[in-house]
Amino acid sequence: MNTATQELVLQPTAEAAPARPGALARAARNWSVRIGAVALVLLALVSICAPWIASADPTLLDPANRDLLPGARVTLTMSDGSTVSHVFRMGTDSFGRDLLSRVLYGARISLFVGAAVAVLSVCTGLLLGLFSGYLRRVDKVLMRVMDGLMAIPSILLAVSLVALWSASLGSVIAALSIPEVPRVVRLVRSLVLSIREEPYVEAAISVGTRTVSLLFSHVLPNSLAPLIVQGTYVCASAILGEAILGFLGLGIPPEVPTWGNLMAEGRLQFNLYPHAVFFPGLFLTITVLAVNLLGDGLRDTLDPRFSRRGV
Repeated sequence: MNTATQELVLQPTAEAAPARPGALARAARNWSVRIGAVALVLLALVSICAPWIASADPTLLDPANRDLLPGARVTLTMSDGSTVSHVFRMGTDSFGRDLLSRVLYGARISLFVGAAVAVLSVCTGLLLGLFSGYLRRVDKVLMRVMDGLMAIPSILLAVSLVALWSASLGSVIAALSIPEVPRVVRLVRSLVLSIREEPYVEAAISVGTRTVSLLFSHVLPNSLAPLIVQGTYVCASAILGEAILGFLGLGIPPEVPTWGNLMAEGRLQFNLYPHAVFFPGLFLTITVLAVNLLGDGLRDTLDPRFSRRGV
């Protein structure tokens, strides 16, 4: 080999393509993911630390200090006869309970209900959708049941289910999960119908891979990204649904501080004391907005159609 040929071989023909960042790196650079994740982490920390952040017991009745406006300062007499000055930063409700404490404790219920409904509905819909999309005989029966459930408005179905059961945290989670399952089933089914035609799935079938192993080792990993995005939307819908049930008086018992219960209690005196509805409504809005921002950001980074645009 002469010198000219060696130079031609050693010289690169084209510049190496830059390494494409992974999904996690793209998500970390997305502003929707950043804002949504930070807001949710702060809300979770506030709800966990509610016993230390809250200024009073959320169930403590104090008729002498009822319907106080935000920022009201009062002098409380302690059991030993001493007095202490206390500021109600969000005011009090019609029973004299501290609204700040009730709003912070209400965040626990709302976040837990949203996360529980998202996990329960996604896991149930995932299992049903996998078998519905791969087994044609199961698909015909199962999808007719899902179509029947989707024909009923989700909040109406949740109200009917809660009315049949006793009002409790478990019944609210179940009632909000059932209307969300058909949407997850249809999403997973559509993914399975497209993935089952891929060459690697056909190759796995040709070597005798069992159906269960095929679904969980080949089909499931390629369905996780859309499911994660769908789970965020289910979480936001569940948080809003729990507030609607509480506002209608059909959700968690009224003595438990939730954002829906707080707004239901304050609506009767809204014209005189709007702060009793404003503050729980504000926290509810911020939470739902944060979850939706997180879902939109994850969709932009995990969906291949958006990833090709360099999002």
